[in-house]
Amino acid sequence: MQKAGEGPADKRPAYPITSVDNALRLLMLFRGQPRVRLSEASEHLGVALSTAHRLMAMLAYHGFVLQDRDTRAYVAGPALVEIGLAAVRQFDIRIHARPVIERVAADLGETVHLVVLEGGSVRYLDAVESPRALRVAARTGSALAAHCTASGKALLAALPDGEVAALFPDDASLAALTAKSITKRSSLEKELRAVRDRGFAVNREESEEGVVSVGVAVAGTRDAPVAALVVSAPVSRMTDENARAIGARLRDEADRLAVLLRTP
Repeated sequence: MQKAGEGPADKRPAYPITSVDNALRLLMLFRGQPRVRLSEASEHLGVALSTAHRLMAMLAYHGFVLQDRDTRAYVAGPALVEIGLAAVRQFDIRIHARPVIERVAADLGETVHLVVLEGGSVRYLDAVESPRALRVAARTGSALAAHCTASGKALLAALPDGEVAALFPDDASLAALTAKSITKRSSLEKELRAVRDRGFAVNREESEEGVVSVGVAVAGTRDAPVAALVVSAPVSRMTDENARAIGARLRDEADRLAVLLRTP
């Protein structure tokens, strides 16, 4: 019988790393109990107390566990809690955003995405694809360089300049996805200023030839961006006038979604 927290037998890596496997198995213990003693960890893994102690010490070093000073038992640390909360937040965002992207897609007849920022990249969480024969395909689950996308530019424009500089420390090393991609941080910073002034971001064939996208960031607590709403269409249908109208529509939808996300 498969144990909780273990993958199917045929999915086990061909060259498992025992120390990594043991550390992950220790973390899985916290799913069923709030506190784990060193003796319990040793018994669960079938290793010596000294080995269990070294594993716990490394997990504590990275913030995944904390040791209670009185009981000496280990509890979930801030890093583990933050990972769990991040997953919950993304799940909540998808639940609230799904009716929004369905409504916008139905009204405009174009593909609409929900996107989040992951470092210098963006991740496409959800999408409603256009029903038209000539359309932009859904990118759900995929990741792209943030500086080449409307969603990424919208999210980066909502960050302080210092955070953007930290994400892109080298001014001349931005990867290009097409001939129209931004390749310098200084050019990106200029573009982000234009995004802030305009109120929405535009990607004209910077991530894929023949595709134009319009994106708007969704503000979370303390106005930090939590996601972006994006409409993508073939370049033949996305005129400047259409882009402005879509940008205005997305700003309204983003404001309403932000209120939903802040409501307990």
